[in-house]
Amino acid sequence: MSTICTASRRAEAASVTVPSSALTALPERSYAEIRRLVQTGDLALCSGTPPFSRVIQWATSSPWSHIAMVVRLDDLDRVMVVEAVAKIGVRVVPLSRFLSGGDARHRKPFAGTVVIARHADFAARAASGGLRKLDGFAFDRLGTPFSAFEIAKIGFRIFLGAFGVRVPRMATPTDEYFCSEYLAECYKRIGIAIPWDGRGFIAPDDFAADSKVEPVARVARHPFGDTAR
Repeated sequence: MSTICTASRRAEAASVTVPSSALTALPERSYAEIRRLVQTGDLALCSGTPPFSRVIQWATSSPWSHIAMVVRLDDLDRVMVVEAVAKIGVRVVPLSRFLSGGDARHRKPFAGTVVIARHADFAARAASGGLRKLDGFAFDRLGTPFSAFEIAKIGFRIFLGAFGVRVPRMATPTDEYFCSEYLAECYKRIGIAIPWDGRGFIAPDDFAADSKVEPVARVARHPFGDTAR
């Protein structure tokens, strides 16, 4: 069954709007450039190199291993990133720290490649009042680590996704989410549904395959040539 699932995902890959070629074909942009061009709701699609990232890439037969969402706080002159991390839960970090792998002091590069992408409908939905509903869902879940059982549920969904199996009701997300599941729920609050096949879990590559998601820029391997905030 895993062979069937893998073949299916590879067949779908031909139509993705953020293809793996974006990891090399898009011009590299510095942190300062990325900071200027990003908008609230933009997606940071990551192709990581750590072991857990490799597991996600294997399970989805794609280069994408993580996804997060950008939030601009222009009144505070800050650009933040909202993400769900298995051992931590939902958190908000500065874009600079996200792109340095959490090491804001030494500015080590992210362990992999980050592509910024944008959903064509997000700005219009946000302007029509949907952003408040999204914020309510997204930020109400900050600061609560996932329990061992919740992390096990996430892992179980990833495992089932690798074999193209639909998740039983007992393992569906309740208040714990893999990164892409969390963002899909955020987007749902604003009236945007991310298409997927209903098997396993909504993965980062499901966002990449959405016809309304387009690549914006690729973050440079060494993006910090200025004073970041």
